Amino acid sequence: MKPKGQQAFTATILIVDDDPSIRDLVSGILRAANYNVLIAETGPEGLQVAREFKGEIRVLVSDFQMPGMSGMDLASAMTVDRPKLKVLLISGFPKGLLVLNEGWHFLAKPFAASQLRALIETLGNPDKISRFADLESAELGNVKPPRLSPEVSRYNASLKK
Repeated sequence: MKPKGQQAFTATILIVDDDPSIRDLVSGILRAANYNVLIAETGPEGLQVAREFKGEIRVLVSDFQMPGMSGMDLASAMTVDRPKLKVLLISGFPKGLLVLNEGWHFLAKPFAASQLRALIETLGNPDKISRFADLESAELGNVKPPRLSPEVSRYNASLKK
């Protein structure tokens, strides 16, 4: 008998975060919920893990702002090769800040384990449609990632100073 709230299928989730405590927390929550978990510390490392992993990665959980490569850039690169990939960006942005447009999801830190599990269960469901799933493969090269709100663009610029 499966624990209450646990999904009936196993999905692979890639977690990318430069903070080891967040990586450990998120991976622990998802492993306890019976997900297969891949872990990377940086965006480029996440891309490498994704290239080397031959199976399906159902969901990318990435920190929004990381040194070298942002979570948005990582998600944009990964969804070109894996159009069915679902994306959950996490960050400690100030409360009430609108971050993403359609298709990608955001979870503000701190978050409850139940919030993360519920989002991953929804995103990891193979019956849900990805933001790129209905596009012909020929169109994928023309897909642009969601635009950041002006507030987030200013926030990102302030982090680079």
